[in-house]
Amino acid sequence: MSNPIIKGEKVIRLGRSPRPPGPPGHWMLGTIRAFQRDPLRFLLELTRQYGDLVFLRFLGWPVYLVNHPEDIKRVLQEHHRSYNKDTIDYRLLRPLLGNGLLTNDGASWLHQRRLIQPVFHRQRLAALDTLMSDATLAMLERWREDVLRAQPLDVAAEMTRLTFSIVGQALFTMDLHAEGDTVRGALTTMNQSIIDSFYTPFSPLRILTARKRLRTAYRTLDQIVQTIIAEHRRQPQDTGDVLSRLLLARDEETGQGMDDRQVRDEVVTLLLAGHETTSNALAWTWYLLAQHPAVEQRLHIELDEVLGGRIPTGEDLPRLPYSRMVIEEAMRLYPPAWSFSRNALAEDELAGYPIPAGSLILLCPYTTHRHPAFWEQPEDFDPLRFTPECIASRPPYAYFPFGGGPRLCIGSTFAMMEAQLILATVAQRYRLCLSGATHIEPEPLVTLRPCGGLPMLVHPRHVRDERSGEKH
Repeated sequence: MSNPIIKGEKVIRLGRSPRPPGPPGHWMLGTIRAFQRDPLRFLLELTRQYGDLVFLRFLGWPVYLVNHPEDIKRVLQEHHRSYNKDTIDYRLLRPLLGNGLLTNDGASWLHQRRLIQPVFHRQRLAALDTLMSDATLAMLERWREDVLRAQPLDVAAEMTRLTFSIVGQALFTMDLHAEGDTVRGALTTMNQSIIDSFYTPFSPLRILTARKRLRTAYRTLDQIVQTIIAEHRRQPQDTGDVLSRLLLARDEETGQGMDDRQVRDEVVTLLLAGHETTSNALAWTWYLLAQHPAVEQRLHIELDEVLGGRIPTGEDLPRLPYSRMVIEEAMRLYPPAWSFSRNALAEDELAGYPIPAGSLILLCPYTTHRHPAFWEQPEDFDPLRFTPECIASRPPYAYFPFGGGPRLCIGSTFAMMEAQLILATVAQRYRLCLSGATHIEPEPLVTLRPCGGLPMLVHPRHVRDERSGEKH
């Protein structure tokens, strides 16, 4: 093996192309074992020790951990055609999600994106605010008994049930309560099985077990979704939900719509992305608010002044900037999509280093959102980082919880509207306090979940409606 020569901050290796610094790792396994033990800490320590571009190996794959906003912008936006999603994490997702927007690539992805984009137009989304608020109020009604008995609630599970209910109504105009536990269980199985497959590449028994669980989850979801699609096909009209619009969507150039297989893939993708990420963002928001009473108090003041106890609507959201900043800061510290990857289709250059074709590019919002050059005291919870002035002072890709470039999450507006309405509706009426342990560890599966759930005690608030004088 050639010896390195260090010049400034770069490592020049004799007899080969220069590459960024990084950990040595095992000769065969690379750094997969260290990554497996504690992915979040491992990646964060790599960026602190080696800088903004780190070279490492996962088994036989050359991996480049990209941490600087300008390099992230190059991969996701400026040179996005030089990178695709033919990577291990997306390959593991494809058996379940098929060719939905999350996993699709190339011309096929672009065709689907154009078909689906009108479904997420702001004007169409604005009509969903009542649906979101009604579902939240129904959840709060279910909480009454636990509140009176001072019983802790698993708020992470509650947020999952709530966002799943909202997605069911928005996608299908259907109450999926009866199927909720089944679908949520299948998605949880998928989440864990994919991670097991990635972490245990040399354990055939565990891989077979994980794949068997994945196939079972696939069949469960497929049966439910195909039944729903068939029912909508029998009544081909725009009922206002996402599925009817997908079935009626036509390509402007060809006039073709989606076949049942493609609709199935898009619906399952939206089911997963549409509830899992938002529920996790909300869970971490409640966790952080419980630990920072001054932030919580400022949030309550804004809600009381603007809403006065009434149910929030979509039109209220621009007048609730602090509530949005609270959610944005929670997603900075605990981004639901905590890492994702790209495959280099052609040779490129990042941070002055050549990136060979076939390299795996690892992008990690969890680490970039803590970059000390762009975030002062990055571990602190401070929603005021997201004032318009602060946002303008940072590079755009210092914060990218929804990805970026042409592959920016199509549901980002839906997710932020939903999260803000839920936060405003719940926080007006209740304070959520941690029950038991005051520190919850994040669990980095496909998404970033609170490990073991989030037990919290719910305490009523009393807000006077200035117009009626009544307390709510």
